[in-house]
Amino acid sequence: MEAKRLIVNGNTALGIELGSTRIKSVLIDLKGQVLAVGIYDWENSFVDNIWTYSLEEIHTGIRNCYSSLRKEVEKTYGVSLQNIGAIGISAMMHGYMALDKDGKQIAPFQTWRNTNTQKAADELTDLFDFNIPLRWTAAHLYQRILDKEEHVKHLDFVSTLSAYIHWKLTGKRVIGIGDAAGMFPIDSNTYDYDAGMVKKFDELLEPYSYPWKMKDVFPKVLVAGEDAGMLTEEGAAFLDETGMLRAGIPLCPPEGDAGTGMTATNSVAPGTGNVSAGTSTFAMIVLEKQLSRVYREIDMVTTPAGFPCAMSHANNGTSDLNAWIGIFKEFADLMGMQVETGALFEKLYTNALNGDPDCGGLLAYGYYSGENITMLNEGRLAFLRTAESKFNLANFMKVHLYTSLGAVKMGMDILMEDEKVKVERIMGHGGFFKTKGVGQRYLAAAVNAPVTVMDTASEGGAWGIALLAAYRIDKHAGEKLEDYLEKRIFGELSGETIIPYAEEVEGFRVFMKRYQTGLAIEKSAIEVMDW
Repeated sequence: MEAKRLIVNGNTALGIELGSTRIKSVLIDLKGQVLAVGIYDWENSFVDNIWTYSLEEIHTGIRNCYSSLRKEVEKTYGVSLQNIGAIGISAMMHGYMALDKDGKQIAPFQTWRNTNTQKAADELTDLFDFNIPLRWTAAHLYQRILDKEEHVKHLDFVSTLSAYIHWKLTGKRVIGIGDAAGMFPIDSNTYDYDAGMVKKFDELLEPYSYPWKMKDVFPKVLVAGEDAGMLTEEGAAFLDETGMLRAGIPLCPPEGDAGTGMTATNSVAPGTGNVSAGTSTFAMIVLEKQLSRVYREIDMVTTPAGFPCAMSHANNGTSDLNAWIGIFKEFADLMGMQVETGALFEKLYTNALNGDPDCGGLLAYGYYSGENITMLNEGRLAFLRTAESKFNLANFMKVHLYTSLGAVKMGMDILMEDEKVKVERIMGHGGFFKTKGVGQRYLAAAVNAPVTVMDTASEGGAWGIALLAAYRIDKHAGEKLEDYLEKRIFGELSGETIIPYAEEVEGFRVFMKRYQTGLAIEKSAIEVMDW
């Protein structure tokens, strides 16, 4: 009855996150407790050598996800969802969404997975003396310019997916600072795009005589808690096909999945870190000071509040692992066994604990796409073994779990070994940790540090952006985001911490030696497998 009252009175916050394989909506009360969840599964397409989602898929997906949540509220509480305290939109970071002055899309949406920007990323990195990864929006935009694409002269708005959806709902061209940090370098002192680099970028583009400058077409940067606009009548109609959702609901700044991951794991203060593991895998460490030099393997981004943050981002995570689970599901169906996919994941993940610490000499690469950390612009999927390898089901699953952390581990080593970054705690979240005690245990072995997974970890970034929406309307005057989360949200939540096992730390070290040596095989596969 209390939850029903909160929903009717709008004492709630809604977070919607557009992930790589799932759009998820989470409705919470203002203490962070989950009231209802909506889900819509989708998948990117590879069209004309571009990883993309069509505009129709994007619109249909977010509407269906909201519809799923609305129906869950009606079923569980017997009330219609009309008023919400605040809304937050999150999505995959980076990429390239381009609109003209009429708000029409003028180029295919390019996701973070695309690595067709090498020349642009290299030139901008040299120009700025700051690492610009291939997936960043600035790299995509400059590559379109280098490729002399006609649409660039008609640009009026360039954004990430989260900022695009936010614009559809509010009419405001704004973006959260964490997501903005995946578009263009941020100055954490001014909470805006780095002015010196903006000037260099505009000067670089002067010979092209475009009718716009960089800040004309990029969204305005906002930090967590700032006013990011209200849900318009058009926005409400766009999101809710029933027409019941009321306009006028405040929205928080739209954020990327890295920022929502930090929020969902209470990892927004210096000295904290988290690993988000799913379709892509990334580790975020909030820094007390800048790194000593530029690393092409490390992104420098920010928390939703603007603290500098080092990110080891691997494009490839569990996609290949999920595909193998699909093969086992096919086999079960063929044999007439009715097995739910969730139960299959749990059984196979848990059985991996019976494998050898080094996976019995097996090796795998789940490179659906290029991988920036290992400097490969394309990917090939590979499973490798020798005649002496211990080939059994436990080791087979274990190597695919290990390799989901392989690339991100290389970036983490730079931070923890080369830069001596101190981390007080590592939090894990995402689908990789859904089976209790498995992915968490392997991450602990990878980083050789205790890893905590909260009970809310499976709700992931959608819960994180819901918290940022709650912070937008529920914070006390002057209350910092890290204090709000520590005192008013996470103080009442529980989780479990796993200490690394010495034999698994050593086993992961042996696996990583094979992983790095075997990259030569992956490179050869890219050259040979061109069909």
